[in-house]
Amino acid sequence: MTPDRALVDHVVASTGLAPAEAIRVIEDVLAFQAEPVEDFVRRRHRELKTYGAKNPEIFARIAAELRDHVVAAPHLTERQLRRLIYT
Repeated sequence: MTPDRALVDHVVASTGLAPAEAIRVIEDVLAFQAEPVEDFVRRRHRELKTYGAKNPEIFARIAAELRDHVVAAPHLTERQLRRLIYT
């Protein structure tokens, strides 16, 4: 996926990065944000368990993090899309 040219130009102008560097940074951010919610939850649970957190604390923290974290939208079938629109 090639980043939008206007976004690349904005990042170059606001950071002083070379266009190739700006593209690489944007691609890295987009890849990070493309993590599906299921993968994010599993990864954060694993990370927090590593530091000794207990499940009630972990679940509360992940729920709070998800409110502000961009994750990839789940794959929706045509039927699911229709149900969102018509119900």
